Amino acid sequence: MIPEFLPLIGGLILVLTVASTVAGLLRWRAGATPTLTNLTDRINAWWVMVVVLTIAFLFGMNGLVVLFALISFASLREFVTLTYTRRSDHWILLGMFGIVIPFQYWLVWTEWYGLFTIFIPVYCFLLMPAFTALHGDTESFLERIAAQQWAVMISVYCVSHVPALLSLNIPGFEGRKLLLVAFLMITVQGSDVLQYIFGKLFGRRKVAPNVSPSKTWEGLIGGLGSASLLGAALWWLTPFTPVQAGLVAFMAGSMGFLGGLVASAIKRDQGVKDWGHLIEGHGGMLDRADSLVFSAPIFFHTVRYFWTV
Repeated sequence: MIPEFLPLIGGLILVLTVASTVAGLLRWRAGATPTLTNLTDRINAWWVMVVVLTIAFLFGMNGLVVLFALISFASLREFVTLTYTRRSDHWILLGMFGIVIPFQYWLVWTEWYGLFTIFIPVYCFLLMPAFTALHGDTESFLERIAAQQWAVMISVYCVSHVPALLSLNIPGFEGRKLLLVAFLMITVQGSDVLQYIFGKLFGRRKVAPNVSPSKTWEGLIGGLGSASLLGAALWWLTPFTPVQAGLVAFMAGSMGFLGGLVASAIKRDQGVKDWGHLIEGHGGMLDRADSLVFSAPIFFHTVRYFWTV
């Protein structure tokens, strides 16, 4: 058991207990307003995430690989369901679920970094459209292969960088790399919640009203600033100094915001509000994981470049 693990879980439970209590009191006094209902749903989703991640953490690398492989499977299913496909794409889709996901996470599990980083963006990106072309169905060809490539990039490649953090060789940080996953999840998801809160309290100017009307500059600035302070306060989970932890948290939160914005643009293009209906009040798996899509690879490679040998 990592010494910092119990204080971290205890702190999260305490924060969530306080948040649930405050949200319950506000609902009792003001009634079930849409804002309070949404906030309560977000807190409940956090409870679920903490429980599931805690169980996965107890099994180390094996637990995280299995958990995020399942997240990739659910996310890929949601993405594929929303995009246009034809009968000729069925073998490609079957390969995405039956070959790409298992092989990518096997590469993570075996810590085969050289192939892990290029398997999807090189081999899959070249072979998937080639097999589609061999089938001879050219109707909406570019639209279909672009959707397939983005599906595996977002749902599998980017998400798989979370458990891949356990493969990094960080001097003086041996046996504690699970804490890097916790730091990433807390700062990125915390940034999401804080942006929502600051946006509801002070939001006036929209960042991209045609893409995501709920995202405001006030919410973004307040959320990123608070998440940076949160990251600095959690420096003891990482190989970073407090200043470095704050900067890394700011970077991860910023990339998480961009990931959410891109996900919103895709949903608007497809004419839907949510990716799916897996999580009550929060749509699908990708609706919860979209901020990790951009932040996880950048976080992984930043740590690998500056802190590994």
